Amino acid sequence: MSQVFEGYERQYCELSAGLSRKYTAASAVDGEQKKQKLSEIKAGLDDADALIRKMDLEARSLQPSVKAMLLAKIREYKTDLNNLKNEVKRVTSGNRNQAARDGLLESGIADAMMVCISYLIMFIWFC
Repeated sequence: MSQVFEGYERQYCELSAGLSRKYTAASAVDGEQKKQKLSEIKAGLDDADALIRKMDLEARSLQPSVKAMLLAKIREYKTDLNNLKNEVKRVTSGNRNQAARDGLLESGIADAMMVCISYLIMFIWFC
């Protein structure tokens, strides 16, 4: 096996473990801390993608007997990374959905207050 590939693989494994820890920590907090952690995770996901691409290029440059084994490893890494991406996407889309709901409720409350104020003004005007 290539020492270059092993180096990328080691970096990827460390990065992946760190991303999993950050994801667990992010799920335990709310608000601005959660946004910050998710932002860090997204940056780490980009780095992990880049490492997988480097591993793929390195594996494809090796002998066929070694190449097949390494490409199988890379497929596993891609699957794991996609699973983490989907979990992060689910959490972040949940936050966006909650923000959209809150916005709709706030606008609904504002509309209801305007109607009440209009009725109050009409009541005062006619009395």
